[in-house]
Amino acid sequence: MYFVTFTDSENCIRCPDMEWPNEKRNQCVTKIEQFLSYTNDIISMFFSLISIVLFLITALILRVFIWYRYTPIVRANNRSLSFLLPVSIKLSFLSVFLFLGRPVDITCMLRNITFGITFSIAVSSLLAKTIMVCVAFKATKPGSSWRKWVGVKLSNSVVLFCSSIQIIICMTWLAISPPFQELDLHTYPGTIIIQCNEGSAIGFYSVIGYMGLLAAVSFVLAFLARTLPDSFNEAKYI
Repeated sequence: MYFVTFTDSENCIRCPDMEWPNEKRNQCVTKIEQFLSYTNDIISMFFSLISIVLFLITALILRVFIWYRYTPIVRANNRSLSFLLPVSIKLSFLSVFLFLGRPVDITCMLRNITFGITFSIAVSSLLAKTIMVCVAFKATKPGSSWRKWVGVKLSNSVVLFCSSIQIIICMTWLAISPPFQELDLHTYPGTIIIQCNEGSAIGFYSVIGYMGLLAAVSFVLAFLARTLPDSFNEAKYI
């Protein structure tokens, strides 16, 4: 709460919430708006540059997969997942830009949801690859019941199932209490911090927690598959 006073005046006048007194305290002036700008903040420029570089590297890797898509290595490594994994990683890198610039309601809703879904698809693809490697080596044993699980359908089902759970969580979050733009008028005097309020804290932590759960499951499976031959085992690099 800020007030201004005038010469020979016995009463003070309260400034509006969007304004505060000048140095002489005889006039209300507009507060400075503060947010992560694309051009004025070094941190924003740094993360933008890193995101673009990593996006281009991932795009180059995807180009290699597409170029050699008919080779036995790519086909045996599940060609659809080999395409889906770098595409989802590329989108995850681009989602950084939703966290930069002046927040509005739509970007507040999209930032965590976009990253949560794309990252979950990426981890689900890696999880599906790991499961397929484990199943394939178990199926090599004579009379193994795992043989019926070997195939593209299993990996696609894993990705679809794991990603669908994250999508359901995000849609529930948006339906109950979606994120929105918030103006912080009181933390720093003379400054309006434009930020995003996450709305439902349960929804936010559910999205983050589910990504952590997928990553943890992938790590556990990678640990269990660490003894498989290096030529087939991508999961060991987790």
